[in-house]
Amino acid sequence: MSLPSFVSNSDEEIRDHVRQSDVEIALVELTDSLSVSEDMRRISHLLPNSASVIVIGQEDAISTIRNLKEMGFYYLFWPATKPEMLDFIKNVYDNRQRERGLGKKRIAKKIAIWGCSGGVGTSLIATEVSAQLADKHHAKCLLVDHDYYAGNIDILLKMENFQKKALAINSIDTDVDTTYAHSMTRKINDMLSLLSLTSEEHSTHELKEYTRSLEDLLNEQNNFIVSDLSKGGQTQVDYRYLADEVDTTVLVCSPAISSIRQLKKMSDWLAEKAPNSRQIFVINFTQPNKATVLSIDEVEVFLGRSIDIEIPFEMGILKHILDDGYLYNSRLSSARPIATLTSMIMGENVSKKVKQSKRWFFRK
Repeated sequence: MSLPSFVSNSDEEIRDHVRQSDVEIALVELTDSLSVSEDMRRISHLLPNSASVIVIGQEDAISTIRNLKEMGFYYLFWPATKPEMLDFIKNVYDNRQRERGLGKKRIAKKIAIWGCSGGVGTSLIATEVSAQLADKHHAKCLLVDHDYYAGNIDILLKMENFQKKALAINSIDTDVDTTYAHSMTRKINDMLSLLSLTSEEHSTHELKEYTRSLEDLLNEQNNFIVSDLSKGGQTQVDYRYLADEVDTTVLVCSPAISSIRQLKKMSDWLAEKAPNSRQIFVINFTQPNKATVLSIDEVEVFLGRSIDIEIPFEMGILKHILDDGYLYNSRLSSARPIATLTSMIMGENVSKKVKQSKRWFFRK
């Protein structure tokens, strides 16, 4: 092991240091923290998944140990003597050498952006969330495109001369490794990459299964894996993926009756099949208010719970995107709900959503 280095416990310092260094063991000192679990949940995405992390704190609570263990972190209660601390670090290092211990459990959080109907802006929301996770929250993020033959994800990501990665027929039966998986992605910036496949020889089912295999290989290299599951890119195998793999499902609908009914159906299915998975409800107003028929109150009564995020209709969205802008850092009214959605995905505490000026958006 090399000699230890020290940095101030700030988001910027942590981010810059760990991205420029090969960190094996990180000690995070939180002896002045009011909530060790919450602070580590907030900064966990700044730490490389490959590092073993020891959190030092003064909370003498089983719940703290349990919460940190679930996140893949060790906990050292302070004060500790020098021999106790050295023994603790040595045990962590020994576990690391034997490929055991908590560090091996830290993989990317899987986020599914699920379109409850076509044309609800699923790809737009997926790209905005991914870009904001990388830019504003400094999280290593992989965006996964599940439209293998079309889509406008390149426009949303401001990419020029974009081509989906063509999958050769012989590679589908070949053992692949992390290096190959990386070669199948397209780098957007240092913190964001895109996995977008296509093939003239393979079925959608084969491409879907192969995409999942590449995802698994890239798990430890990313803090978040965001799947763009627009309506046109959904297949039956995605339902099992939502139930077994996904940490948070963002269900996106429009104010249309059919879209809201599908959201309700998906939410009930997830509640039964994946009761521990988080659900976030997003309603995206893709048309002017006068073109819709339901009130938000009626929508929430039907769903049996409140809508988490409301993205208002705006005429200027398309022009802003075509002018190479992202919504999350714009002055458009859609910026705030997108930022709130990203914060919710991060697990941050957010204030109750701000409704539009009137509770009644639509008239029957």
